[in-house]
Amino acid sequence: MADKDTDKKVNPQPEVDAKGAPIVSSPPSGLKVILREFTHDKGAMVSFVIMMVIILSAVIGSLFINPSRYTDVNIMWQWARPGTEGLILGGDDSGRDVFAELIVGMRNSIMIGWGVAILIEVIGVIVGLSSGYFGGWIDNILMRITDFFMILPSLMIQIVVITIVPSFSIWVLVWLITGLGWMSTARLYRSAVLSQAGRDYILASKTSGSSNFRIMFFELLPNISSLLLVDITLTFATSVGIETGLTFLGYGLPSNTPSIGRLISFAQDPVTITQYPWGWLPATLLLVILSLSVNYVGKALQRSADARQRLG
Repeated sequence: MADKDTDKKVNPQPEVDAKGAPIVSSPPSGLKVILREFTHDKGAMVSFVIMMVIILSAVIGSLFINPSRYTDVNIMWQWARPGTEGLILGGDDSGRDVFAELIVGMRNSIMIGWGVAILIEVIGVIVGLSSGYFGGWIDNILMRITDFFMILPSLMIQIVVITIVPSFSIWVLVWLITGLGWMSTARLYRSAVLSQAGRDYILASKTSGSSNFRIMFFELLPNISSLLLVDITLTFATSVGIETGLTFLGYGLPSNTPSIGRLISFAQDPVTITQYPWGWLPATLLLVILSLSVNYVGKALQRSADARQRLG
């Protein structure tokens, strides 16, 4: 009896269905592995919740704010203290509602961040896949173009373009940041494609006569999809930081458009720093919390993607 029990433990019987056929369990997909690893990280889940609360509060909350609260100048509300005249966070130097500026400014920064991140990923995927997959003269041309854009002084070019463009808007800023920020993403995807180009499934697809477009976007790209999740998250945080920095310097969004950078720029005045902290401190804290949350989520996704590769 003991030997039979031992045999059952060592060689367990496979599970069978109603007809007696063995049930073959398929391995979890790459996305399921990433989600499973990500949800097991408590710090990542907390960061994700904080990030989503900020994003949803800014996007949805801005729909219920009267534009006059952040556009009209009211001398009576100039540097009004929080809580007076119904101002939750007080007024700024022009008598505008700081709370309304904070919500709408964060919405604008989030729109710019996601717009830039999506455009950069599209350009980076196309350039990186084409360069790594085809190689040869196509790779040389695309990488030399990438190297040329990488050595350009992006900050100076952005300031000059913003200064000379007559009708400057949010979408002009999105395309400007995108045009000077896609290079590292393209190189990242090129490296990933080069590591996959010699795999058996790529060679088998070429042998079976599949088109290059199908191999690149339906077979190769899904195998580096975890890299896309990580990069688009970190690119979003970087784009928000670039927009905020440009607006802080006075070369970002137009002066009549609310921005987190404009609120933080109040901290350039020592008097404002000490006597009117409600003008700049909430925006600074909100930007720091959002940046830390997004970066932690990105790093957690990267660890989850690494776990997926280890598990096959």
